Amino acid sequence: MPGKYEELYDELIKRNQEIAIIGSCAGLLGWDERTYMPRSGAQARANQIAYLSGLAHQKFTDPKIGELLKELEQSPLAKDELSDSAVNIREIRDEYDKLIRVPQKLVEEISHTTTMAQGIWTEARAKSDFAKFLPWLEKIIKLELQLANCLGYKKEAYDALLDNYEPGSTYESVVKVFAEFRKELVDLVATIKDSKRKPDLSIIEREYPVDRQAIFGQAAADAIGFDFASGRLDVTTHPFCSGISPGDTRITTRYSPRHFSQAFFGILHEAGHGIYDQGLDKGHFGTPRGHSVSLGIHESQSRMWENFVGRSKPFWKHFLPLAQKTFPEALKSVAFDDFYFAINDVRPSYIRVEADEVSYNLHILLRFELESALLKGDLSAADLPGAWNEKFEQFFGIAPKNDAEGCLQDVHWSCGYIGYFPTYTLGNLYAAQFFAKVREDIKDLDRQFAVGNFSGLKTWLNKNIHTHGKKYRAQKLVQVVTGQPLSHKPLISYLRTKYGELYGF
Repeated sequence: MPGKYEELYDELIKRNQEIAIIGSCAGLLGWDERTYMPRSGAQARANQIAYLSGLAHQKFTDPKIGELLKELEQSPLAKDELSDSAVNIREIRDEYDKLIRVPQKLVEEISHTTTMAQGIWTEARAKSDFAKFLPWLEKIIKLELQLANCLGYKKEAYDALLDNYEPGSTYESVVKVFAEFRKELVDLVATIKDSKRKPDLSIIEREYPVDRQAIFGQAAADAIGFDFASGRLDVTTHPFCSGISPGDTRITTRYSPRHFSQAFFGILHEAGHGIYDQGLDKGHFGTPRGHSVSLGIHESQSRMWENFVGRSKPFWKHFLPLAQKTFPEALKSVAFDDFYFAINDVRPSYIRVEADEVSYNLHILLRFELESALLKGDLSAADLPGAWNEKFEQFFGIAPKNDAEGCLQDVHWSCGYIGYFPTYTLGNLYAAQFFAKVREDIKDLDRQFAVGNFSGLKTWLNKNIHTHGKKYRAQKLVQVVTGQPLSHKPLISYLRTKYGELYGF
């Protein structure tokens, strides 16, 4: 028979699981809004999502949850800090203390505004019309600043927003990580740029029928471990993954009939997110123990499958013959080394999601600097296109020809995701450190990939990362899994080794 504290804990968990169900309903509506919903349904959809967001906030900030936490924090259930109950109590407390500072009206207004803004952004991007999106961006920045002020911060408003995506990180810590990484990265990009070796990009810019891309991409996602009995693949403007609930994880991509890499590596990326969501402990759904630890760790999974696996030689030893059968007109006479070099081309490019894995982090640095300036008031939203183009030319030596390939290319700001972008570079750093450890633990990893066996890596990730949920914070998880604190050195080492071979340095 359960005692007093077990009964209180059961009530706390039941309340959180109910809130999670509301969140999954909102998530499903959000997925539909970005895939199949008629555009004329935007206003009603914004009302629906705002209502559910407000309802979830109301339930989570119920004083009863505060009372339950106060009792449980003094109970035996909280003593072993790594026990399921202690982890849930700790993380629910952290979230509760943040959310009780935020008015429900603000939560609903942010949800309504960002749902509407995503539709406007889609139209503005299609027409490269920043003026159409500008009023919405101005409103979102204002709302996000209000949210930061409610949440509270010591130094930077940016800290409060970043903490929502990467708990424990701050503007200052991100600047430090980027500073340590940036010089070596810029030097590496320059070395590659000076190389006389250049791949034949016509290989991946031939005619690739979209229907065959869809079949081939889904087959690859299935092979690496994305469970299509518990998921699906659809088309959208900006690819994303939605972990709706246990047994329902949805990924998306976008296709170009004359560019192989865009959809294929986008599918691998989102499948990596999906594999993480599918690997969470279903028995802990609706609790922190059944939730991903941070967006940086989430990105480590997507970037690992996309790049460390999907752009590797062993992967294509298995998949290139299949690709040649699927796209005989484009690939039948292409040599392995030429194809491998083409998909690993490094050069300045306008679109972040299509960027090579070396220069990708410069895209993130650019966005981090701009969004932090927007939040500080050092940059007005109206001046964003010019500031973007100027900084882009400074970083990459080329200037976007229009706003669709410039400041309108990412969906994030229309969603209110200010503070999100640094998690991509953190994800790359986490991925490199995790993958180096995988190679230590699985000695024949390349041989497994070359014969189409990816279960060893997936099982390792399930065991060492996915099933922990929020048992550890991101930095602690890296230490526990790899035995070392987070460092930029594994990523630089990986990039220098791989691209030194390709570009001859």
